[in-house]
Amino acid sequence: MIDRRQLLGHTSLGLAGLMAGCAMPSATRLGSVAGGVAGGATGTATGTAMPTALLADLHQRSFRFFWETTDPATGLAPDRWPTPSFASIAAVGFALTAYPIGVVNGWSTRDEARTRTLATLEFFAAAPQGDSKSDDSGYKGLFYHFLGTTKGHRFARAELSTIDTALLIGGVLFAQSWFDSDHPGEVRIRALADQLYAAIDWSWIVPRPPFMAMGWHPESGFIPHDWNIFNEAMLLYVLALGSPTHALPAETWDAWTDRFDAQWTDKWGEPHIHFAPLFVHQYSHCWIDFRGIRDRYMAKKGIDYFENSRRAVRAQRAYAIANPGGWSGYGPDVWGLTACDGPGDFKIDLGGRKREFFSYSARGPDDRDDGTLAPTAAAASIAFEPDLARRAIETMHGRYGTQIYGKYGFLDSFNPTLTAASAPLKHGRIDPKMGWVDGDYLGIDQGAIVVMMENWRTGLVWSTMQRNPHIRRGLQRAGFTGGWLA
Repeated sequence: MIDRRQLLGHTSLGLAGLMAGCAMPSATRLGSVAGGVAGGATGTATGTAMPTALLADLHQRSFRFFWETTDPATGLAPDRWPTPSFASIAAVGFALTAYPIGVVNGWSTRDEARTRTLATLEFFAAAPQGDSKSDDSGYKGLFYHFLGTTKGHRFARAELSTIDTALLIGGVLFAQSWFDSDHPGEVRIRALADQLYAAIDWSWIVPRPPFMAMGWHPESGFIPHDWNIFNEAMLLYVLALGSPTHALPAETWDAWTDRFDAQWTDKWGEPHIHFAPLFVHQYSHCWIDFRGIRDRYMAKKGIDYFENSRRAVRAQRAYAIANPGGWSGYGPDVWGLTACDGPGDFKIDLGGRKREFFSYSARGPDDRDDGTLAPTAAAASIAFEPDLARRAIETMHGRYGTQIYGKYGFLDSFNPTLTAASAPLKHGRIDPKMGWVDGDYLGIDQGAIVVMMENWRTGLVWSTMQRNPHIRRGLQRAGFTGGWLA
């Protein structure tokens, strides 16, 4: 069966230099000027420009992934491109978040974004829910991790996914708060968002209280793994606590965070709650501004979850500088381990050392580190450590750009160590001079880039979600206080 645990394995440049090896977009915007960005308070950009041409280009290209690869009739976004792919509901959540970002940057119009968003929400609201093995898109208000691209029904034996449903709903609720005008389409968007959110029976998927299961299969029932340690589930639990219909008990949050001390470490620098791949420290922050708000656990530690992610970013950079595995390319400006594509699952001798490589897997310091770097890990960290992330983006582009930067920005991953392989590759190709390079862009990794770059540039997603009553309610029931919640 396809499930999240199986897929993760375990756990300033001028334009001439910028465009080496890839074509500049033919226009500075993707939609017509008509319609503009007039509307609610969150429909207008602050005017803050990206400080370099490369950052601006990466931001736009990452947005274009969603605008050009997502089906405008259904809103289904591919898990990856250009390899033929099923749809990912998490990528849909990022797409819904990307559309208003396109508006405020002038890459699309509000009318165009509204049409796309409304089509997406109508599709998911009408998608069949039930316990069949192949004829439904979800069950109990939750959705399957992967959906077919035609009917939008369960793909193969994908799991009913709690975390991927949460990432989808993050985009749904952002759309609800951003499309705030009296236009009939925007009124409908807000109503559909409430409908989709209220339909989720969070209390059903708690087979081992108080924690939610990672998912469910119609063939075998609940996945035997729970969201019971620190990971990307902050958004998931905030949504489950904030539900107006099927909320989990308020004490669930403290029961979860009481287990975090097992991951508190200063092994790679400043003390923080450690989880190896960086996506864990990014995804919930795409939609929730954790700056200055604290729950009971973080109040005891004297920091907030935003600062925790900053420390995790710095720890990854420190690990790359130390480079205990002796991998090629690692250094102060080339770093970033997360869940991403890899060359394949095999062991070979390289330079007199036995090396093990993985295909798609979660990677981090001392955890399945096989020399594979993911630009999204650094780029989506720009809101936490702008200078470190910017230097990493510029260095990776300058050193490897002709191979790893293309139509939609950075390809998912690359590995400078693997310059030859006797075993068959599962993804990408090998350049004898540069190493292994992936051939795909992944939706969730593109999404983290476009959203976190916008949060750094204007705070758009954060400020919009601060107004969402469901997010506020979930945070307050979890015990968060201070900052913008005061």
